[in-house]
Amino acid sequence: METHLASFIQDTPEGREAEAILRRCVHCGFCTATCPTYQLLGDELDGPRGRIYLIKQVLEGQPATATTQLHLDRCLTCRSCETTCPSGVQYGRLVDIGRKVVDEQVGRPAGEALKRRAMSTVLSSPSLFSPALGLGRAVGGLLPATLRKKIPAASRAGAWPAARHPRRMVVLEGCVQPSLAPDINAAAARVLDRIGISLIRAEGTGCCGAVAFHLNHQEEGRAHMRRNVEAWLPLLDQGVEAVVMTASGCGSTVKEYGHHLAHDGADASRAERVSAATRDLSEILAAERESLVPLLERAAAGRTRRRLAYHPPCSLQHGQQIRGHAEALLGAAGFDLTPVPDAHLCCGSAGTYSLLQPELSQRLLTNKVKALESGTPVGVATANIGCQTHVQTGTELPVRHWIQWVDEVLAGG
Repeated sequence: METHLASFIQDTPEGREAEAILRRCVHCGFCTATCPTYQLLGDELDGPRGRIYLIKQVLEGQPATATTQLHLDRCLTCRSCETTCPSGVQYGRLVDIGRKVVDEQVGRPAGEALKRRAMSTVLSSPSLFSPALGLGRAVGGLLPATLRKKIPAASRAGAWPAARHPRRMVVLEGCVQPSLAPDINAAAARVLDRIGISLIRAEGTGCCGAVAFHLNHQEEGRAHMRRNVEAWLPLLDQGVEAVVMTASGCGSTVKEYGHHLAHDGADASRAERVSAATRDLSEILAAERESLVPLLERAAAGRTRRRLAYHPPCSLQHGQQIRGHAEALLGAAGFDLTPVPDAHLCCGSAGTYSLLQPELSQRLLTNKVKALESGTPVGVATANIGCQTHVQTGTELPVRHWIQWVDEVLAGG
């Protein structure tokens, strides 16, 4: 695609990156076939190719409008288009650049700007989110039904094994997951402990930075990223093998710390080192299959095999391009995975999307739940806390992280 970027962005790092991405697009339109919002709305401007044209126009100097902003807001950033694209267009990075420029030009009404600021602040801070969630649970009966459904019942974290093995890995605790589903990381620690790996936590870490960054508070998001880098590097220096992600949405962000902090001067290489050490939990356990699979098969022996529907989050299958690992481990644990039509499509959670675009998100959720339930499973497994809580609002089936299902089998449950 031929480009002529405007002077305001032409010689900036963002401009150079955007130009390189735009030039890779060949207008083929394959991306529209797998875009969830294009499938719902049927509007070229609500598909990746149309949004690329909108971003190109703005970066070439055409003033952005509220309509431009609306079409970019409707994008889930699921990155399904990247999986489909034959030219390797990094659409997710381009839309981050485009949204920031458009927001700077168009602005937002005071109420919407305040809503986004509140989300960026509260969702990124465990010390704020946890009491807010507790208050929501306490007054749940007074809340609108749509909001009440988004608040899961309180649950407890199970035992976290002591760090007793020479092999150690560190886990991202995250921002909302410790309050919404505290047993996910504990379950990961228990499974890793069984194969001789201690999972530890690092002081001073928190949100991965994705929430603020994708709400266009990008410098705030980078501040979260820098804090995590500073907390993890000393542990990597001490022999910790990997930074483990149990939330795939966080994983897709942390694996790109090197990109997001590439202009941090001497510190850029430190961020790149953290990204290089980051692994999704499914990657870790797939690499340890010789130790883990026999344990799973023994634990599952003699048990009736149960049917599960597996929902691969977009951040895992498209953002990180990881497929098959969790599914294979669930199979070894005695589960039969049911066919799920259109498994490549987003469930509608997409970070804060379900709060900012509730109508489209609900339509996507309805379609996803229908697909997940079509094989009559006893439950749903997924790999991201956002998907887990969102899908749970649409079904009576238990929706859990896949490591919780695996941990339960190993524990004899």
